[in-house]
Amino acid sequence: MGVLIMKPMLLLMALLMPVAANAAPASKVAWTPERLSFVKNGNPDKGKALAASCAACHGDQGVSTNPAWPSLAAQNANYLYKQLRDYAGGERDHPLMTPIAQSLSEQDSADLAAWFSALPQPENPAVDTHNLDRAEKMVSEGDGKRILPPCFVCHGARGQGEKMDIPALAGQQADYFNQTLLDYKSGQRHNDIYSRMRLIAQQLSDEEIKELAQYYQQLR
Repeated sequence: MGVLIMKPMLLLMALLMPVAANAAPASKVAWTPERLSFVKNGNPDKGKALAASCAACHGDQGVSTNPAWPSLAAQNANYLYKQLRDYAGGERDHPLMTPIAQSLSEQDSADLAAWFSALPQPENPAVDTHNLDRAEKMVSEGDGKRILPPCFVCHGARGQGEKMDIPALAGQQADYFNQTLLDYKSGQRHNDIYSRMRLIAQQLSDEEIKELAQYYQQLR
């Protein structure tokens, strides 16, 4: 592993160490080999049929029609599965999504995750990025003074997410992204394992969060 990767990884470890020993997992989903295989083998055809009832909010092809709602197209299947199970178990709460998720079986959740993850990534209109230099630096370099690792360490250089359960961010609705980080910052959302995103969001200004949301929305 090269020095360029080691440094942000060490920053990430330093950020998480103070709470890792005492924090309890904020989700009942445990990524055992069996669970990973279960989600990987979700049936996208069955997921497509189930997703018909999701289209009103998340779009026919997983691209939301309202900027306040998340686009699900090309999202990490493990992440989608975990969010549905967290809604069902009460680790994440939403007046609409909680009862929907509670009506889904684990197989339904895996099938939906398989369908949405197979869809093409949302393509948003190009935006003026000249005011997003700070966000781009946070993504690529982080901030050592605040022990903030660069976003790419977890979410990938192109915002594609990672295989375990780290979400893809490229093409996500900026309004939804912005509100999500604000919810992590306030603690309203708390289903991130070992407070990973809460710790990061609490150190970001509201303006930095807004810029990151705009940066990732236009990323392809």
